[in-house]
Parts: sequence; structure tokens; C-alpha cells
Amino acid sequence: MDDGSYIKLTLEIARKGNGFVSPNPLVGCVIVKNEKIIGAGYHQKCGENHAEINAINNATESVEDSTLYVNLEPCSHFGKTPPCVDAIIEKGIKRVVVGTRDPNPLVSGKGIEKLIRSGVKVKVGVLEQECTDLNKFFFKYITKKIPYVTLKIAQTLDGKIADLNYNSKWITSTESRKVVHKMRTSYDAVLVGAGTVNLDNPSLTVRFTEGRNPKRIILDAGLSSNPESKIFRSEKNVLIITSEAKSEKKRVINKFKQLGVEILFIKPSKNGNIYLQTVLKKIGKLGITSVLVEGGNQIFSSFIKEKTFDEVVTFISPKFLGKGIPVINDIGINDIRKSLKLKLIKSEIFDDDIYMEMRK
Repeated sequence: MDDGSYIKLTLEIARKGNGFVSPNPLVGCVIVKNEKIIGAGYHQKCGENHAEINAINNATESVEDSTLYVNLEPCSHFGKTPPCVDAIIEKGIKRVVVGTRDPNPLVSGKGIEKLIRSGVKVKVGVLEQECTDLNKFFFKYITKKIPYVTLKIAQTLDGKIADLNYNSKWITSTESRKVVHKMRTSYDAVLVGAGTVNLDNPSLTVRFTEGRNPKRIILDAGLSSNPESKIFRSEKNVLIITSEAKSEKKRVINKFKQLGVEILFIKPSKNGNIYLQTVLKKIGKLGITSVLVEGGNQIFSSFIKEKTFDEVVTFISPKFLGKGIPVINDIGINDIRKSLKLKLIKSEIFDDDIYMEMRK
């Protein structure tokens, strides 16, 4: 196997930590000696050993004079755990192959430099794009201090997310819904508007697969969410973001607090709306690195109009509805030459539904 094959293996191993390591990155590590894998490990949980330490501890023989492969640059600073580069040097590993540099200012380049100064041979930039894509949440969060935002849209072939009575169950197939539930386990939070809470009455929990339930965030400028909705009755861990102007609604606020709901007040704009950039900064300070936006159309429209999203995933069911609720409303574009064009990253078929993953 060549260097690329081993880095590809680190990526596969790293994914095992999906949903457990945030706000840390997904990291996998493989140690090779005499063309044989003698150790492997991944970062399993935030605050616990990093992938390199687990790989060293799992080694079946001495790692001296071996080659260590890791998808992200080893850390060189003390955080919740000691620096990984110190252990690599101490154990006499002679060569380190790194998929991509760590964008964290505390690490970026420093781990590589320390290894080189200690006589370790280092190769950087193997399958770099794949390594960056795996940790797109971490890269955005660590450099911008705001979460990575994905808009998840389930729609008909003619672009409707519900009929005129706001019925949306079920536009897409069971297989597509399983994929969505799997996606939820990867994100720190899912976000909807108060309209979706009151009309769809969703739980927004993980049910079709194993994995953690994300924090549920409701954008509710008017504090109009129905306290009897399922979202407040199922898994606790709900955050309502509302306008500071609504802070006088003490009775409603107390009702939500009795249900264990967190409430975050944000100063509104002159027209009473809440700036999404402000929302992202506020929840970023809470340690939320990724958000899956699940509707409704006013929320989708706002994120697209304000360009505060990173990615769009759509599940398109081969159905025509005709009259219904569109995916988005007016976003201020009336010229095809000025349309917001996305880049198609991936497409798949789930039952009869078409899945598309797109980025700006």
C-alpha cells in the first residue's frame, strides 16, 4: 500500500468518532512497520486520548522506526490532553505522513515543525481535499468561530415542501428519512422556525438509526411556539432563540423554562427580524460547530438571502404537487444572470428520491 492508501484508511477509522468528538475534529491514525499495520486508533470522545495516542497504545509491537499516518496534523500544545507530537518523538517513530495541516492557530504548522526539528521525516498533503472535507465542520468553526450550516430540503419535483394546508408527511421515502436521521447524528444542532414547530409538530430526534440526539434550536422571534408541541415533550435539549423585545412575555418564558427549555435573547433589527449572522455567532459561543437547518420556507429563504449557509442537501421526490408551499420565497433576485449558483458535490438515489449535495 502507498501513502495515499494508508491516509484513506485513517479517514475511514476517523469516521467512527462521528457525533462524539465535537468540537474537536475527526482524526484517525495508522502505524506501519515493515509494510505491516501494527497499530490503529481514532479520537473517540472529546476530552479523551487523541487518535495518535490510541494507535500507539494499541500497537502490537514497538513503534520505534515505524511510520505514523494521520489525516490531521498532530497537536503540539497542552489542551485537555498532552501534545501528541511529544509521544511520537519519545516513542522513536521515524516518519509521519499527514493528510492536512490543522487550521487551529494553536497547532497550525507547529506540530509539523517540532517533528522535523526532532529529526522525524514528515510528509504533508496526502489526499488533502478528502481530509479537509471530512472535517469541514471543524475547519469552519476553528477559523470563523461560527458553525457550519447545511440546509436540508425535502421537496417535490416542482419545488414544493408542503401542500397548501402545510401537510408535508411524507414527501420523500422511508429510505430518505433514514438518511436524514443519520445526518442528524453528525450535527451538533438541528434548527427550524416556529412555523415548522406549530404546523409539522416534529420531534427532530434520531429514531431510524443509532447515535446522539442533536440540540434542537427554534428560531422564534415572536415567541409563538406552542409549548404543547412534541419537540418540548421528547428529548430535553431545546434552545429557543427569540427577540429581546419579547422578553416581557414572562408567563410564556416561565412555561418554557419549566419544560427545561433554554432561551437566548438576541437584539432584533429595526423591522423586528433576527440577523442570522448574529444567531450563528451566539450559538458558536455555545460550542456548536455545525447546524442542520430543516425548515420551513421562511427559514430557508432567510439563510439563502443572507448567504449564511455553507451547503444544501436536497431530497427530491418524483411527485408533482402543483399548488403548495415553495422551498423558498423572494430572496431579492429577479435576473437569471444574478442567480445564486451552487456546485454539485455528490448525488445519489434513495428508493425513487434523488439526493443532491451542493456547496457555495
